[in-house]
This record gives sequence, C-alpha cells and structure tokens, in this order.
Amino acid sequence: MAGYRKLGLSTDQRRAMLRSLVTSFLKHGRIETTETRAKEARSIAEKMITLGKRGDLHARRQVLAYVLEEEVVKTLFEEIAPKYADRNGGYTRMIKKGPRRGDGAEVVILELV
Repeated sequence: MAGYRKLGLSTDQRRAMLRSLVTSFLKHGRIETTETRAKEARSIAEKMITLGKRGDLHARRQVLAYVLEEEVVKTLFEEIAPKYADRNGGYTRMIKKGPRRGDGAEVVILELV
C-alpha cells in the first residue's frame, strides 16, 4: 500500500495538480475540492506552513521549489506562517459540503484555521 493517494492520475499529472491546489490554497486561504484531493493537498500545505515557520533561506527555497508563484511564497513567510508561530500543526480544517451534482463525489471546503 502506497503512503499517498494516486487520485487516478499519472505521476506528473498528479504532482502538477497538487502543486496547483496547494498554491491556490495558500493564495486564497480556502479552496473547494473533492475530499480525497483535499486530504492530499492538506498534508502538503501543512508541511509548507511548517517550513514557513522556520523562516530561513533553505526553507524558503524548499517552498519555492514546490509552490508555483513567488508572491504566494512571500505571503506565506510574511503573513501566514507568523500567525501559527505558537501552534504545532493543525493549521487547516475541512468542512464537508455534500455530494457533487455531476458524479456524486464528496465535496469539501479546505481552509486555514
């Protein structure tokens, strides 16, 4: 059993989709997506916020290697991470919205606490 969900995508497509989801999530503070995608994006986003809390150059470069927009990285290090300085993980919450009309997939809102 793999330590992650494959989400029915090839490796490159899955990596691109998750990078995009995490970037959008950090940019807007909340996203609406399926439950399984949100669970994968949440684990990565939490790691990015933890790197942001570290605040050193190496952490910034690690985040830059994953997040697609430099402005989002700047926001993460200057605004988002300092808010969670006294918190050890658990920076996000998932709120269930119910099934999606087209295919019945469970939709959730992923947001920063």
